[in-house]
Amino acid sequence: MMYLMPAWAAVAQPRIRAAPRLGPEWVLAWLALTLLIGYRFQVGADWGSYANAVYWASGRSLGELLTGSDPAYALLNWLAWHLGWSIHGVNLACGALFGLGLIVFCRQQPRPWLAMAVAMPYLVIVVAMGYSRQGVAIGLAMLGLAALAHKSTVRFVAWVALATLFHKSAVVLLPLAIIVARRGLWWTAAWVGTTAALIFALLVEAHTDTFVRTYLAAEYASQGAAIRVAMNALPAAVFLAFRRRLAPDRHLRRLWTWMALMALATVVLVVISPSSAAVDRIALYLIPIQIFVFARLPDLGGSDRDMTAIFVFAILAFYGVVLGVWLNFASHAFAWLPYRFYLLEPF
Repeated sequence: MMYLMPAWAAVAQPRIRAAPRLGPEWVLAWLALTLLIGYRFQVGADWGSYANAVYWASGRSLGELLTGSDPAYALLNWLAWHLGWSIHGVNLACGALFGLGLIVFCRQQPRPWLAMAVAMPYLVIVVAMGYSRQGVAIGLAMLGLAALAHKSTVRFVAWVALATLFHKSAVVLLPLAIIVARRGLWWTAAWVGTTAALIFALLVEAHTDTFVRTYLAAEYASQGAAIRVAMNALPAAVFLAFRRRLAPDRHLRRLWTWMALMALATVVLVVISPSSAAVDRIALYLIPIQIFVFARLPDLGGSDRDMTAIFVFAILAFYGVVLGVWLNFASHAFAWLPYRFYLLEPF
């Protein structure tokens, strides 16, 4: 149902011009995402770890949490414990932040409901419902990408910096602010580089040894990493082939050209890296290229409505297959099945 609703909307209301404010249908979509992500019960492979994080935070001082790893997520856990919200309060906040980022990003696309349908099978159901910290980071990063599309480098850096407080891996997106800049390149490089250095020193540097030991030295592999990287690489290749038609605006074309190149680079990295899991985690931040490209691909058919409809149905069929294959054959899909809603669970 989570997939079929936006898929149906993508067919019924294919191409709409985004209004300055959220319409009631998007407010309902945001509320639905918040509740479905926030009130999931024992859904996701790391459910136990996230539930224990609330109890772990309860025994720490606020100062200790704010100077530790992923301080924003730790603060949410601390607040949840002291307000009596438990893990569901944390998940509701995470769902609200992720859902806001996803909806703002989707509404920038010419076919927002198709964009939402593309995001649903993996980004929403697997990532947002399974990797809470990184899900929030990606949602905030999408707010940053939406800002950067409007040439607001400051807002992009601010959103990515906030995302890094939830999951330090989000720092990998900061160089985009420099390489996409057309004017004031040296000034942009100076202040963005300084910001990145501060974030690295405050949030990342102390944990690099753990990252190397956990992922690289242990050669930690992630099942399905090659498939997920390929799912980013496909739209990346399509974009590079038709980038002038998919992104007529020069600034937008420059931004997504670099995102596409990063997505293709992960194909090489997943082959040569000692840890496919490390590459897999970074590749999650590149999932928005699937949304961006496939929400525009039907319009390559121009005014030919039949061709446009074929593109739309082909994209929806593809992501329907992605969801079906993952639910039936993914090695960890059992942790998501069945979906259970906390408010409907017996006390």
